[in-house]
Amino acid sequence: MEINATYNSLVAVGDSFTEGMSDLKPDGSYRGWADVLAGRLAARSPGFRYANLAVRGKLIGQIVDEQVGLAAGMKADVVTLVGGLNDALRPKVDMVRVRDLLTEAVERLTPSCGQLVLMRSPGRNGPVMERFRPRMEELFTHVDALAARHGALVVDLYGAPSLGDPRLWDVDRLHLTADGHQRVAEAVWQTLGLAPEEDWRAPLPPAVRPGWANRRIADARFAKEHLGPWIGRRLTGRSSGDGRAPKRPELLPYESPAGP
Repeated sequence: MEINATYNSLVAVGDSFTEGMSDLKPDGSYRGWADVLAGRLAARSPGFRYANLAVRGKLIGQIVDEQVGLAAGMKADVVTLVGGLNDALRPKVDMVRVRDLLTEAVERLTPSCGQLVLMRSPGRNGPVMERFRPRMEELFTHVDALAARHGALVVDLYGAPSLGDPRLWDVDRLHLTADGHQRVAEAVWQTLGLAPEEDWRAPLPPAVRPGWANRRIADARFAKEHLGPWIGRRLTGRSSGDGRAPKRPELLPYESPAGP
């Protein structure tokens, strides 16, 4: 990949990870790594255009049906595709179907863009990670194979121990903090052949382990505010993204947001 290459457009495809949860802005919307990356690319390329089609909760079949065709039609210099992990984290999943749908997405996007970027997603260290690790690694092995077959780039976030640090994850234990998203943006930036600006793999300073009481309080809050509602949606077939439109559905010139 050419160092300091120029890119004039970016389309981001996926679920909550790419929508930007939980990098919350003052107005209540989410920023996230794709927005950060777009801002940095726009600073290098006047007239830079950006679309973000990602919607929280989307399964890979929904991403293929609702986003891939739109993204392909935009003919962007760069398309990022991250999907399938919501499927893998469900109690029951047909991983063969997940792999087939991901293959379809890659085959449709590759000829329509300058460069397709795939990812091996990060995972928060803990019991949930250990339970679903085999499925995640099956998915990521397929991502690597697709990239090799179709000339896509792969951002290996899963292989960075620092991104498993619980301090880079929000209280819902499913989404990265603002610092986590900044690291992902830097990882994609470097994968695109642009000069490094920071070490996104750098470990955080040693942590002071919270006391037993504080850990139990955090666990209780997580169960009440996040785990319970998540299980409820799974049992009723609902999704946090039902009825929600993408935050940037059109490939339009990027404008720097006002405020922090």
